[in-house]
Amino acid sequence: MTARELTEAEADDLLRCICFKTGPPRTVGVELEWLVHDLHQPRLPVPHDRLRSAYAALRTLPLRSPLTVEPGGQLELSSLPAASLMECVSTVSADLTAVRSALAERGLALVGLGQEPWHPPRRMLREARYDAMEAHFDRTGPAGRAMMCSSASVQVCLDAGYEEPGPLGFGRRWLMAHLLGAVLVAAFANSPHHLRRSTGWRSVRQAHWSDIDPVRALAPPIDSPPRAAWAAHVLDTPVMCVRADAGPWSAPPGLTFRQWLRTGEPRPATRDDLDYHLTTLFPPVRPRGHLELRMIDAQPGDDGWTVPLAVTHALFDDPEAAESAYRTVKPLAERAGSRLAPRNPLWHAAARDALADPELREAATVCFAAALDALPRLGATRDLQDRVAAFTDRHVVRGRCPADDVPSPAPPKDSRI
Repeated sequence: MTARELTEAEADDLLRCICFKTGPPRTVGVELEWLVHDLHQPRLPVPHDRLRSAYAALRTLPLRSPLTVEPGGQLELSSLPAASLMECVSTVSADLTAVRSALAERGLALVGLGQEPWHPPRRMLREARYDAMEAHFDRTGPAGRAMMCSSASVQVCLDAGYEEPGPLGFGRRWLMAHLLGAVLVAAFANSPHHLRRSTGWRSVRQAHWSDIDPVRALAPPIDSPPRAAWAAHVLDTPVMCVRADAGPWSAPPGLTFRQWLRTGEPRPATRDDLDYHLTTLFPPVRPRGHLELRMIDAQPGDDGWTVPLAVTHALFDDPEAAESAYRTVKPLAERAGSRLAPRNPLWHAAARDALADPELREAATVCFAAALDALPRLGATRDLQDRVAAFTDRHVVRGRCPADDVPSPAPPKDSRI
């Protein structure tokens, strides 16, 4: 049966309904991306055939979290929505233990860095989607390939919040996500190097994301009603590609989804096309019914990812901490100015200077203190509370971030690279 043509009014209505599903914040989730290196010679690129063999073995594991592969061979483990912070941490930790063990048997290791520091982008997945994506991003510059094939993150997923105003209302949570998001970039920046060189950025991953496309990585205006602003943003973003049964996927340059709906060319657009178009937008906060916060670099260590998960969950889902965080980050809107995240002065400073920036350091200090106070109320174990406290003491109160601990990527003189 042929899919029915979608009208512009239907598309606008769908976007307003499906992207913000409001109600009491009840669940939390996390999506973890990892670089994969040779266990003993991490500065040597891992052949793709070796990665494919290892990933085939991983797919036989009885994991509770879906496991996927990114275009450059990065691994992604995505939790199911969890009823509590500790349920999420426990489930994903168990899955990660199994994955690490299986990889270690094959001489491979998960690496928590926001950007591949040594190797140039190498695409492993040869699919029509990624062919089209690569061709699209190449028109802008090299940042798109670096994002696709060489970046890794911690993405925290939270319920949209109540329809009504207040500290847990979806309107305030949407606004706060785009201001607190800069603080999270700064606090957890962990990608200072690229192509074996220091970049001058604490989060070169965020710098790349900001530069992949003139529109696709931007947030909508945050001073407008969220549903209307997001629907307009989606419809007015150029289409990356029109899927086809045969041949490469492409689209007329500059064709927005709204124009596609109005003209019906190169063929009538459908609901499936709208759903697919949504997957080709990469804003720092993506509304998918819930809120997907996409700005945090992958973190070092086996359990480093639990710190941004715990802090973000606490600042959004504990009412007292949410109120404190909102009061703290609201003044940052003046510094952000009229430009959209992540391409505004606030986000630029977060990625470049991280917590060496005094204003971001002050905001992070207040927010992490509020999160620490909230974690016992959210059922966090003493071990997790101690982990967040240790991160706060080592980094936040000293104006540091994980990137400041990353050693130089310059190879030793006898390196084979």
